[in-house]
Amino acid sequence: MNKIKVGIIGSGGIARAHAAAYKKLPFVEVTAVADVVPGKALEFVAAAGLTDAAAFDSHTELLAEGLDAVSICTPNASHHRTTVDALRSGKHVLLEKPMAVSLDEALDMVQAQRETGRMLSIGFQPRYDPNMKRLQDIIRSGRLGDVYYVETGGGRRRGMPGGTFIRKSLSGAGAMADIGCYSLDMALNALGYPRPVSVSAFASSHFGTNPLYHAEAIHFEVEDFGVAMIRFENDMVLQFKIAWAMHMDTLGPTMFLGTNAGLKVLPYGSGPWSGVWDGSIGSMMLYHDDFGGLTQTEVPLIEHRLDLFFEKVRDFAEAVRDGRDAPIPGEQILIQQAIIDGVFRSAEAKREVSVELPVYA
Repeated sequence: MNKIKVGIIGSGGIARAHAAAYKKLPFVEVTAVADVVPGKALEFVAAAGLTDAAAFDSHTELLAEGLDAVSICTPNASHHRTTVDALRSGKHVLLEKPMAVSLDEALDMVQAQRETGRMLSIGFQPRYDPNMKRLQDIIRSGRLGDVYYVETGGGRRRGMPGGTFIRKSLSGAGAMADIGCYSLDMALNALGYPRPVSVSAFASSHFGTNPLYHAEAIHFEVEDFGVAMIRFENDMVLQFKIAWAMHMDTLGPTMFLGTNAGLKVLPYGSGPWSGVWDGSIGSMMLYHDDFGGLTQTEVPLIEHRLDLFFEKVRDFAEAVRDGRDAPIPGEQILIQQAIIDGVFRSAEAKREVSVELPVYA
């Protein structure tokens, strides 16, 4: 059987993780790497041990190669153009989160995917954690009854990145796109990605723009905190809150309130950079009424040693090989992009705004 030929666009830290994962798959060959910085792709090829891979200084040159798929590991602002070009050149795409920097860009990406019939999968590796799957199973089993209120998000007491993450021209957004997308995906995926209808939000950058808290404050152009109340078609509401930095130890657990039971979920990890949903689950507690009284049941966690990032890449590669649908389809994450878009529109307008999506989302 011929190996799947894969290219990697972008050669930063996340690209190294993609290369390492692909190298573990015997049916995959990384044959090309591209980066807009001259010479950087060539350095990456040598450092990653991709001895047979060609190096290019533009993604368009790479896409002219006979590839089956690409991993896109570029700054957020280039996700749209690179993804659309890749899809229209006949390549399947594994795109690192966040999907895009605007709803219009995300819509264009999904439209390109639908027109070309290629696969567009978005990289949310926490979905491969067995305990995240257990959370989804609990919610979708009906054990909670009708879920009417959800609270999710996360906060780092200190955890502001720098560089490309804080330049709006490159990242498009701050904490919302960087870590907020993880908590939104955790909750919305468990709920089956209901359709939002409105958002009321607030965002700020009190820490990032203050030299007392950030060494690159003069260059800080994005939000380091945001909060929103989101209404959905099914009459459910979701409170979303996220922070790169704050004077608090936590923004609280993720909670699902249902008519029959409630579920409280805490993230895995500790320390100033923890408290967000980019990894596993620390604990789950079910609150319910049984035997005529108030009862709570600790949900046992599944012990595992899975490399979630590898599982993400493997699943995508196997979907390409086997002709399966995208493991985490762009059409689904488009709903999350609409919410984030609504958050920024509402925060700027200082009022509630409506969210409108095409029928296929």
